[in-house]
Amino acid sequence: MKNETRVTEFILSGLSSNPDLQLPLFLLCLLVYMITVLGNLMIIMLIIMTPGLQTPMYFFLMNLSFVDVLYSTTITPNIMANIFSERKTISFIACGIQLFLFIDLASSEAMILAVMAYDRFVAICKPLYYAILINKVTCIRLVISVYTAGCLNSLIHTCAAFRLPFCRSNRVNHFYCDINPILKLSCKDTYLNEILAYVIAGAIEVGSFFCIVISYTYIVFALFMIKSSRSRIKSLSTCVSHFTCVALFYCPVFFMYLRPNSAYAMDQDWVVSVFYTVVIPMLNPIIYSLRNQDVKLALVQFSIYDICNVFRAS
Repeated sequence: MKNETRVTEFILSGLSSNPDLQLPLFLLCLLVYMITVLGNLMIIMLIIMTPGLQTPMYFFLMNLSFVDVLYSTTITPNIMANIFSERKTISFIACGIQLFLFIDLASSEAMILAVMAYDRFVAICKPLYYAILINKVTCIRLVISVYTAGCLNSLIHTCAAFRLPFCRSNRVNHFYCDINPILKLSCKDTYLNEILAYVIAGAIEVGSFFCIVISYTYIVFALFMIKSSRSRIKSLSTCVSHFTCVALFYCPVFFMYLRPNSAYAMDQDWVVSVFYTVVIPMLNPIIYSLRNQDVKLALVQFSIYDICNVFRAS
């Protein structure tokens, strides 16, 4: 290991090296980030201030929006800062923090989606037991368990990755610090890291996915048992938004991470990475705003209330 040197910073490849694309990319990222933050904060404020939304389902939705705000803030501002930089550098510590937050929030989002699926399963399949199984204490315990598991998962992977020696290069072939391009820089075997990814991260992601699949399997059978078409449509409408978010989240997750590290290729994954890290946190509040009748009604009532307050003040 004579060529091993201590890395103090990493150089990110960035979104594009074309000068003509810098301004459009910056404006696009800024627009997406503003929509993401404002949209998710709007969902959080509506749920907090609307009595009709003080239910377990919207409590979990509020936590999903909270995770999306932090998730987008972990990646997008750094992308915008590096667009106009000649040397897109990030310090060793900052890269570790970004990787930790990214894995933590991605894991938490996967588990929150699973908890939301379980909530819909109990509401539709066991409505008489809903108040007992999904009470306030249970909701708080589930959310705390989600954040704790996400943090522990992220801590294991981040520590395992940054204990490796980086002697090949300090140039990360990505626009943020992700686990696969970081492992590519190590001059030691990363077999243990890949095993950890498949065992721990795979258990969280795949386990959450199977929880969602099982919940929706029971939900579909329960919907077929409902004789009233109006009741069936009403029950189904509470699941459409959530199922759409699940599909958008898990398709790129399985493509990006549930494969060998040797199969990683930045040129092929660039679009998927942008969609996964930047676009999805923006789409979640839009999906729930457009597809959920309770949220739309609360948004209209909230807007009317604000307009009335303006007229009263004037």
